[in-house]
Amino acid sequence: MADASIGTPEQLRDPNYTPALHRAVPLGIQHVLAMFVSNVTPAIIVAGAAGFGFGSDAGAQGFPDMTYLIQMSMLFAGIATLFQTIGFGPVGAKLPIVQGTSFAFIPIMIPLVAGKGVEAMPALFGGVIVGGLFHTFIATFIGKIRFALPPLVTGLVVTMIGLALVKVGIQYAAGGVPAIDKPEYGSLLNWSAALVVVFVTLALKFYAKGMLAVSAVVIGIIVGYFYAMLMGMVTVEGITTSWGRAAPVAFPVPFKYGFDFSIAAIVGFCLMAFVSAVETVGDVSGITKGGAGREATEKEITGATYADGVGSAVAGIFGGFPNTSFSQNVGLIAMTGVMSRHVVTIGAIFLIICGLIPKVGAVIRTIPIEVLGGGVIVMFGMVVAAGISMLSDVKWNRRNMVIFAIALSVGLGLQLDPKAVQYLPDTLRILMTSGLLPAALIAIVLNLVLPEELSDEATEEVSGGWAGHGKGELVKDDHV
Repeated sequence: MADASIGTPEQLRDPNYTPALHRAVPLGIQHVLAMFVSNVTPAIIVAGAAGFGFGSDAGAQGFPDMTYLIQMSMLFAGIATLFQTIGFGPVGAKLPIVQGTSFAFIPIMIPLVAGKGVEAMPALFGGVIVGGLFHTFIATFIGKIRFALPPLVTGLVVTMIGLALVKVGIQYAAGGVPAIDKPEYGSLLNWSAALVVVFVTLALKFYAKGMLAVSAVVIGIIVGYFYAMLMGMVTVEGITTSWGRAAPVAFPVPFKYGFDFSIAAIVGFCLMAFVSAVETVGDVSGITKGGAGREATEKEITGATYADGVGSAVAGIFGGFPNTSFSQNVGLIAMTGVMSRHVVTIGAIFLIICGLIPKVGAVIRTIPIEVLGGGVIVMFGMVVAAGISMLSDVKWNRRNMVIFAIALSVGLGLQLDPKAVQYLPDTLRILMTSGLLPAALIAIVLNLVLPEELSDEATEEVSGGWAGHGKGELVKDDHV
């Protein structure tokens, strides 16, 4: 609920209104707390997949590359957010949009870097840069391509993203990929740390209100962190050593890992840019409706998409991952009723400061992977739930059921058994084993070419007697 002491109802709905500083700063930090864990998690996952994350030989040196990726995630989330809130020419919506590292690209990044170490980074960041530039190009005609990405397609893609990531959460909670063949993998101690995070998060989500509920995951991880200290999973000596190794201040290095062109990386990032762009359009609409009670303008939608692309391309130059608007912060604006873009600017400055101080990343890297796993289980499960929520907008006639069935079967099947396409050329194999891209491509093409009507009899023989009757109608809730 909006606090009348912050401003009048008209002021609170105005993106250009600036609350008093003693009110604006806490509100800005709230936005950071709501997205902080989600923002740095992709860096930790990619480092782990590449082989220089938790449990790797890099631990002896203090995980310098993982720390740098975490640092860049914070820094360029802040910079990309400034693109949105302040605006630079046509770039930016000049709305309170919080940018952060996108989960959507993780299923693309993991096959690109799997087990290849730092040597995989040049091709990865080449894909990030080119994908960001392509994303910027999309902004010029975003309104014209939305027809090709209805809820059937976007819901499927988001669901597939979540399904690709839930395995990561379970592996982390059990002890991490490097521990899979060791006796401690899946131990009661490991799971107890993860479950503490899950239970604390659930308790806050269901029984707390306001910022306690919004920051449930980060609070759950903090509680899990202290539990891990009590159980000896992390020591004060380890924390102080990590803190001491980190520099007080460090600036980003352009092309730190080099730059390389990989067709698989470029195609993957460019195709996912379409989905990310549509997600941003939805977030912009959600912000203007929830915060200002109006529809988003074409200029705001185009500017927000430009900021997505430019922010991602700039991040890639310095070792950051693709950025996108964060939906949880859309909900926070609706909850607080404060539409001020300057509040979010304060949050962006806080992120930039954190990104320039490696000691922040040094503390984050001391979080036991099991504790992080508890938070990841919740977050990635929510991605699946968000995808299913999008699918509830779909009219589930027989035509849409067939499209969904084929796309999901191929996409999920390739995720589960990547060796099924082991004889394909490397580029095509990497794209196919993501599961995400073939599923999205199948859904888009079938949705565009199949006739609108499909008789019931056409699917009964292959449905095993099961038939869905959902109409895809959402119950409207004025409180959401």
